[in-house]
Order: sequence, then structure tokens, then C-alpha cells
Amino acid sequence: MNRRQFVANAFRATVAGRMPKPSLLAAGYVSDPPSDDASRSFSSEDPNLTRVYEGALSALRANVVRLSAYLDPVLVEGSVYHGVWQECAPQEGAVYSLLGDAIAREVARNNHLIFFALQKEDGQLPCNVKADGPAFGQIQMVVPIAATAWELARQWGDSELLEKAYTACARWDAWLRRYRNTRGTGLCEGFCTYDTGQDNSPRWKGIPNRCPDADARKCPPAEGLPRLCPDLSATVYGARVALAAMASALGKAGEADRWTEDAGKIRRLIIERLYDPQDGAFYDLDAQNRFVRVRSTAILRVLGEHVVDPSLFETVWQRQVHDPRAFWAPYPFPSIALDDPQFVRPIPRNSWGGATQALTALRAPRWMEHYDKPAELASLMQKWIEALRRAGEFRQQMDPLTGDFTQTDPGGYSPAALVFFDFLWRLSGVRQQDDFLEWNVRPPAAQARSNFAEQLAGGTAELLYDGPHTELRVAGKQVAQVSGVVRLLTTRSGEIHAAVGIAEGESFVTLRLPGHPPRKLSIAANARVDLRAAKVAS
Repeated sequence: MNRRQFVANAFRATVAGRMPKPSLLAAGYVSDPPSDDASRSFSSEDPNLTRVYEGALSALRANVVRLSAYLDPVLVEGSVYHGVWQECAPQEGAVYSLLGDAIAREVARNNHLIFFALQKEDGQLPCNVKADGPAFGQIQMVVPIAATAWELARQWGDSELLEKAYTACARWDAWLRRYRNTRGTGLCEGFCTYDTGQDNSPRWKGIPNRCPDADARKCPPAEGLPRLCPDLSATVYGARVALAAMASALGKAGEADRWTEDAGKIRRLIIERLYDPQDGAFYDLDAQNRFVRVRSTAILRVLGEHVVDPSLFETVWQRQVHDPRAFWAPYPFPSIALDDPQFVRPIPRNSWGGATQALTALRAPRWMEHYDKPAELASLMQKWIEALRRAGEFRQQMDPLTGDFTQTDPGGYSPAALVFFDFLWRLSGVRQQDDFLEWNVRPPAAQARSNFAEQLAGGTAELLYDGPHTELRVAGKQVAQVSGVVRLLTTRSGEIHAAVGIAEGESFVTLRLPGHPPRKLSIAANARVDLRAAKVAS
């Protein structure tokens, strides 16, 4: 059985064993949804940590509303952004679903279905949907809606979401081929600033914010347009990879092969035409085939869709991403490299000219885990948790050098609240990952007891912190005691499989399993120790 058949069979088996689509909510606004069936719960004796965590959940609940163009509740961006944007709302819904209650899951579905329901006849998806309805003046895409829809459909066995996503995203891909490939290169073209959602970025200096007549099919008559964009092309690539997987799950083998082939073509074009090996960076290519040499988070978005292989990744990582002079700022990641002449200071509101953005942080786990950088990801997450705890509010952006948030706009920004929620669990909680449990052992509050619990089909998985000692339990039964910072991977029943180094340097760990003598481990950053074979795997 090949991989495609395996995925298809696994999906069908999942669908057969899962409940049908949740019933739709009739309420107009959701202010305090029930959480008695939530899959995750957290408590701590640290009052500040508890206050900020509860504040994040409260901000998210307040941002679950209905919009006039769609009947069912969605999670909006919050703060001054009263709507959902294609570049971020689907992923935000997926992260919100990790709360685990029925409403959170339904909201996650709706953050996808709203775009599919309002799709135009010609295949164009809305760039956003606000209180006054959908807009189509730019394409504004980053994390592919196809990718997050596939992740949820596969996770929940949701055949309705799968079928709607496959149909809508295939039509969207056809629209992009027709209207955003005017130069005939096979890459995706950017027409305006808002196409990439990078407001006020020097990357788009001199380029209009929107397309003429609020019509994303029309390219403004500005010098250098249309551009070939690495991040927009990476989004197309990631969507085609997801479409191939969806086609396989739907039993459409021929279509899956076509999507895979088309994904490979655009991936090769991104690397061949939009990567500069001299700088180790990805750039836009203007209409005169000149690089627009502004080092922006477009580089990270290419990594976000896993376009580059591990060898090229390490080059980009060392020369740009992990360079403290460029993107590895004290509070990563700045929207423009620190040492780029175009970095904008002082930092204004809503600026992709240098500010560290919550959206960029929220997207980081999608690629840092893929490229085996869990230790550096943990460092980034700790910086964000630190800054958000200090601020006590949830705002859009902060200074990459100081971690001070821009105070102009009100708080309640969903991406920042999701960053706190998601990062706290990734740093110190237990998470179900396919057939395994991922235990990230790192005390969230050094001088206070804390507890993370996730509901599983066979019982509850718990991480209990008490000073330097941590206890792992499954269904009320202790499976291990740990001291030190480490990630442990176990089966759902608690059988230990591996340990991963998630500290910045070498980590010294003591592991105690019931009925066995203590075992001491030394684990380097990002290293993996097979605890069954007692050997280090690269």
C-alpha cells in the first residue's frame, strides 16, 4: 500500500468512527460559551500567569461573533479589526479549536466555511469578511486555507468540511492561475500591498494598497508591477500539497497526482527565480526582473510552507533567520531584518516595517517544528510569553528589541491571545499528536504548582508541576516523574518512546519510571534520544 492509499484509507476509517458535523449555533454573539466539555484545562498557583491565561481566553470568547454576511459564529481578529481575513482567520480558528469544546470546534469550521460560502462564481475567495460584508480588492493570503481545512478535516474525520474545502480551494487555485499569472511564469503575482497583508512595509514602498476598483483581477499601473512574490507562490504551493492529500482522501488518485506535480513545479520556480544565494534570502522579482531587495518575513513564509529542503533551510537559517543582526532579535521575528536599511523607526502602529508581529509568531511552529528546531522555537515562545505577561494585554505588535507593545490600538487582538494560549501549552503542557502524546516538561512558574490536563478518549493526560519535580499521569496513573527541561514522547497509554532536547543548550534530565531505577540523560538542543533503543537519533 502506498502513502496516498494509506492516507485515504485512514481518513475513511476516521470518518466512519466520528460523530457527524456539530449542530449550528443560533445565537448572534457568544460571550461565555460552556467549557465543561473542553479537552484542555490549566491551573496554577501563580496569580499573574493565571490572570493572563484567563484574560487570553476571555478576549477570544469576546471575539466570537456573527457577521451580517454569514449566519454562524466566527472568531474575528479583534482590537480594531472587526472581521476575518483569509491570510489568518482559518489558522486562528484551528488554534482556537484546541480548547476542545463544541463551540470552539464549530468556530474553527466556520472560520473556513465563511470563505467558501462567499466564494464568487469565478472561483475568487474573499480577502476578508467584515461587518458590512465580503471584500475582493486583494488576494491577501499567507497560511493556505486549504492546508488548515485539510488538517481539521483529517483530525476530526469531517467529510463535509473535506468536500467543501476541496471544491472551493481547487476553484481558488484556478482563479489564481487565470488572474495572477499574467507574466506566464507559473508563479503567483502580487499586485498591491494588501495582497500579502504587510501594511506599511517598505517591501511595497510606492505601490498602492489595493487593486483598482477594489478588484483583485486588476493590476495598478505602477512601476515594477506585477511582481513575482515568493510568499504568495509558497502559499499556492502549500495549498496544492494539501489539495493532493484531500484528493487522495476522496479517492481521486488522478487529481492527487496532478496536484502533486503542479506543487512540484511551483516549488522549483520559487527556488530558481526568487532565491538569491548571495544573500541567502527570498525576494520579489519586479516586472523588469529585478530583485526588490528588502529582507522581510516573506522569507519566513516560504519556510512556513516547507518549500526548501533541509540543506537550503540551514543556509537561510544561519544567514538570515537565526542571525541576531537580522531576524533573530531579542523578541523574534521582526517584520524587516534589523540590519536592513529599510527597517522603519520609530515603530508606528500596524507596521510591517520592522515591528514583531503576533501573526508571525503564531505561524512559527508550523515550520520550526518541521525543520527540527524545537529548542529555538521554545526560546521564541518564552520571549512572547514573557512579553505578554508583562503587558497583561493582547496587542498586535511589539518592538523586537525591547518587547514593548505598541499602545495605540486597544487590546483584545485574537492572534496575540492565541499566541499566549498556544505557546503556554507548547512550552509546558501535554499535547496529543496523532497516535502519540507530547509532554513538554518545563515549569511555567518556578515557585508555584501548576497543572495541565488534556482529555483523551481513554482518560485524561496530566502534567503536574511541583517545584523542580514534574509528574506525568495518564488516566490517573503515574507513568513517569521528571526533573529537567525535556520533551517526552509516549503512546496514548503512557509508554515512553523518546526524548527531545528543547532547552537552548545541553539539558540534564532525570527520568523515573514506575518500577525502574532513576535514569539520567544528557540531551543537546534539538537532539532526539530513542529511549527504547537507548541511542541518539539525528
